[in-house]
Amino acid sequence: MKVLLASPRGFCAGVNMAIECLDEAIRRVGPGIFVYHEIVHNKYVVDRFTQQGVKFVNSIEEVPIGGILLFSAHGVSPEIRAIARSRKLQTVDATCPLVTKVHLEAIRYANQGYNIILIGHEGHDEVIGTMGEAPESITLVETPEDVGRLPFTVNDKLAYLTQTTLSVAEATAVIQALRLRYPGIDSPKKEDICYATTNRQDAVRLLVESADVLIVLGSQNSSNSRRLMEMGASRGMPSFLVDGAQELKEEWFKRSDTVAVTAGASAPEVVVQECLDFLSEKFDAVISEEVLRDENVHFALPRELFSLKPQVPASTVQT
Repeated sequence: MKVLLASPRGFCAGVNMAIECLDEAIRRVGPGIFVYHEIVHNKYVVDRFTQQGVKFVNSIEEVPIGGILLFSAHGVSPEIRAIARSRKLQTVDATCPLVTKVHLEAIRYANQGYNIILIGHEGHDEVIGTMGEAPESITLVETPEDVGRLPFTVNDKLAYLTQTTLSVAEATAVIQALRLRYPGIDSPKKEDICYATTNRQDAVRLLVESADVLIVLGSQNSSNSRRLMEMGASRGMPSFLVDGAQELKEEWFKRSDTVAVTAGASAPEVVVQECLDFLSEKFDAVISEEVLRDENVHFALPRELFSLKPQVPASTVQT
């Protein structure tokens, strides 16, 4: 068996920043830190931090007054920030700067009187946070068909934004439908889909031309990982999204001479290596790393991280 290993793959700069941020917070103040939603959408990463005493919550009210709370890489709405302030929480914003860019664009367009069309997946943490910036001005669409159901006319002041982790192909299809129906629609000068999402999709697009099976390391709730798996599936190729080697099944590879392997932007390299070890042990696989392009992006840790103070003992906290 030959394994075509995609590069770039795995952690992007935003995910690296969020994980480094939580690691540093633990180092500074110890366990008992809370994170609003998953720090990134990856089971391995979440489990590791849970074992270190981090608590992931879906409601700010679950955090004791005066506690320490990190906002995840996906961003949050102003309403969530306000609730955190009302509870006197020490907050650290680990939002990916590329997501923050979309939030700022939403605010700018809303302030200028635009109706904003947000292209994204309903219920995704990033979409919820972005829509929360200007809920009365933003309408969500997922497909070109949704565009046909929009209530706006060509005379309305319109702009579109996109979720950062979309498939380039699916976003392009919706954008084309928007421009066809609303030729005057505005958009940011620089696209919102992040560089890492695009790079990983480009690498998979190249590799699946020479492979029989596609394996994507990533969790089921990871949007960018699912898009990678769907790229293979859309070509009729057996394509699997797995958290790690423990989910691989030997029958997937019985008739496979060439396997493409990649990892979503929130999947750690350790799970990739475990997958490669499995294929080497079971099928005597030869690994060939296929480098599409280099990535050298790095985001600084948020400043508020370095002013964290140890938490008040639980016995003195009022909830």
